[in-house]
Order: sequence, then C-alpha cells, then structure tokens
Amino acid sequence: MFNKLIAALLPFFPKKFVWLFSKPYIAGESIEDAIKASKNLNAKGCMVTIDILGEFIKTLDEAEKNTQEYIDLIERIEKEDINGNYSVKPTMFGLLLDKEVCYQHIRKIVAKAAEYNNFIRIDMEDSPCTDMEIELFRKLKAEFPKNVGLVLQAYMKRTYNDLENLMDIHTKETPLNYRLCKGIYVEPAEIAYKKYNEINEHFLKDIEFCFKNGVYPGIATHDKPIVNGALKLIEKYNIPNDKYEFQMLYGVTPKLRQSIIDKGHRMRVYVPFGKQWFGYSTRRLKENPKMASHIMKALFVKG
Repeated sequence: MFNKLIAALLPFFPKKFVWLFSKPYIAGESIEDAIKASKNLNAKGCMVTIDILGEFIKTLDEAEKNTQEYIDLIERIEKEDINGNYSVKPTMFGLLLDKEVCYQHIRKIVAKAAEYNNFIRIDMEDSPCTDMEIELFRKLKAEFPKNVGLVLQAYMKRTYNDLENLMDIHTKETPLNYRLCKGIYVEPAEIAYKKYNEINEHFLKDIEFCFKNGVYPGIATHDKPIVNGALKLIEKYNIPNDKYEFQMLYGVTPKLRQSIIDKGHRMRVYVPFGKQWFGYSTRRLKENPKMASHIMKALFVKG
C-alpha cells in the first residue's frame, strides 16, 4: 500500500523533488548532456544506446517534432565519434494514432542511421502495442536488414513463440538482433509471468534460444542470477564475445556492470535524456510501484 500511495502521489510532487531520485538514472535534458554521459561511458569500456524521452503522444504534430529531434540527434552524435546506437519508442511517433504515419517517421530515423552504418532499436511497450511493434520491425528489417533491432520481454508468455515465429526473417548474413529484458509494464497474469523464479527461467530459456539459433541477444539485466546463467550458457555453447552483449540502464548497478566488462564481455548502457524526464519517471513508478521503496532509500540513505 505504501508503494502504491507514493506512486499515485508522485506526479503532484514538485519537479525538483522528483529530480532528486531521477537524476542518477537520466543523463539530463539536452543533447550535450547525452554526449557527455555517453563519452564518459565509452571511456569506461561501455557502448551506449541513446534514447530521447517521450512516449504515448496525443497528436501527430508531436510525432513530426520527435522525428526531427531524432534526426538532429543522429547527425550530432555521429560527429562526436561516440560508440553507440539509438533506441526509439513507437508510441512517441504515433503508433496508437496512425500506424502508417508512425512507420514512415521511424523509417526516416532508421534511414538516417543507415547512412552512417548505424542501428536503431525498436523498444517494446505494453501489451496492446506488441503485435503492432513486431509488424513494424518486420517491415523495417526487410528494407534495412542490418540497421534495426527489436526488444522482447521475458515475462510475456508469448515471447518464446515470438522468437520462433520471427526466425523466418533471420539469416546468417543479417541475423536477428534483440534486446531481451524482463519487462516493466504491469500486465495481467493471463499473458505475463509474475513469479521471480518463473520470469528468470523463461529469460534464460530465451537467451539459450538465441545462442542455439545464431540470433544476437542484448542481455538486458541487473539481476545476478540472470547474468550468471547467461555466462554459463555462453560457456556451454562457446559463443564468441562479438555475438552477444550485456545491457544495463544508465546509473544502475555500476559495480556489476564493471565486473562484466572486466571479464571481457561487451556492455551497452541505455542512456535516456530529454525534457520529458518528469513524465518518464512518474510513469515508470506507476507501472512498477515496487520501485517506491528503493526511491525512498535513495533519497535518505547514501549509496
């Protein structure tokens, strides 16, 4: 009840208060902030994926504006010689308003990244978006086979079937590329696993599917049992370290992150930035109220 109460009240707190717990996990509001954070991470041996905060827009004018922001971002980042790529949320480009308009906007962004031989990751959002985002990925992959990837969520009961069904567009020359994560959205038990051990079991099953089928996984986790399980699978299948990577969120579990790098594994950090940080922070908390207790500790307990 405490967690849910904090989650419900947080949008009414002053922005400065919310920023106290948000700032360790968000690069800042500007491209300059994202560049600084990305260069610092590169210097520590991390690749990055950069994300402009924003989602679930209400007008297609916003989609147009967001598209131009991403085009500007790509042109700026490529000049800075940053080792990184980009992540996009389709609802930020009108997925729930007009699927075709959304596709055209994201296609422009992928085409811009492709000019620099770079890569766009299509984020997976909540369950009403899943089929549309897989369809979007299929269309883009057909035109830009080396420049686009997708996120899949291990807690969704459909995910293993999605992995199998998408193999029809997998080739050795242009392998599928996924970020595999647990998933953060609150979904009904009919379609999502709820128990910790159950989610972890399916997460590792998904990773193993990728290794057995030549699919490139971005193993996105801060959970030591998943990290250790993935390392065992890497050893079991003798996977070269250029055929997978680990991924983590900006500001989260830096010691675990560094320990993975020190063992010789590739690491990519998700770097979010933008003026929509307040909505991002409050929505994440509403979607996962269990975060409230961690936030209160972060405010009052150093470290």
